[in-house]
Amino acid sequence: MAFRKFYQQLNFVKQCRRYGLGLWQCPSFLVILIGLITIGAMLGIYFIANQYAQEPEIVALIILGVTAVLMIIGYFIIQGFNQLAEVSQMKSEFVSVASHQLRTPLSSLKWSLNLILSGRLKGFQEQEAQLKMMAETNQRMIDLVNDLLDVSRIEQGEMGLRPEKIDLLKLLNDLIGEYASLAQASNVDLEFEAEKNLPEVSADPRRIKLVIQNLIDNAIRYITGGGRVKIRLRRQNNFIRCEVNDNGVGIPKNEQKYIFHKFFRSQNIMKYQTEGTGLGLFIARAIIKASGGKIGFKSREGKGSIFWFELPIK
Repeated sequence: MAFRKFYQQLNFVKQCRRYGLGLWQCPSFLVILIGLITIGAMLGIYFIANQYAQEPEIVALIILGVTAVLMIIGYFIIQGFNQLAEVSQMKSEFVSVASHQLRTPLSSLKWSLNLILSGRLKGFQEQEAQLKMMAETNQRMIDLVNDLLDVSRIEQGEMGLRPEKIDLLKLLNDLIGEYASLAQASNVDLEFEAEKNLPEVSADPRRIKLVIQNLIDNAIRYITGGGRVKIRLRRQNNFIRCEVNDNGVGIPKNEQKYIFHKFFRSQNIMKYQTEGTGLGLFIARAIIKASGGKIGFKSREGKGSIFWFELPIK
């Protein structure tokens, strides 16, 4: 039993795979490697020192070389531990975000059910209003769970895209119609501009729709006191480029490098929109990259943002 446990501890390849780390990022492998190199270096230095006993400079250079190698491996070990720490932190953030985002809608559902069951609601209209609220809350929870499942698939490299020919012009026209009421309620003018005779692209329509929904939804929600969202669709070389331009709160320069990171939400955005998981742009980038495209943005705090993506013409 003790030997089996010892063997399992030595089976660093399995441990590295479990954490999703390559060998040169895996602390277990690197610690064993540095141990073997240290033993080999000590034996090598011993024999070399005997051979070059009268030439200490050569021995000193060899020792410096071995020390440099050990320092480099030590650096890789530290990086491996840092990655493990990041994985642990992400898991904690995952639990925190999921529990926080689910707790609020679940509490809302509980109170709505209690109101209906208590008989305190008078008339069908009040009951219907509560049921509509429950349906919206339920949809929010479904969307959150779907986002979390997408993140899990992305990290496992199992996006499962089903590409087919897409007319982005038609897709955008349909989506803009869906967002017209939200834009009107937010006092936002929704504009659309597209080149004529644009060719089709090959991608998963459901996933690309999710990307566009995310960009339009963010653009509308992060405008305060009314504004404008302009969507452009045009050809750029061998790509079709979609841009979503808003004059909202923008993103602080020092936070822009984190914008496509998982669970990240800008501090100034959270002042206006407390809801959100910070997963939408992370998922959008993964979908576009898996589709052979590109995604990016430009933003100035207080001036607005332009988010864009490109899909190859096929």
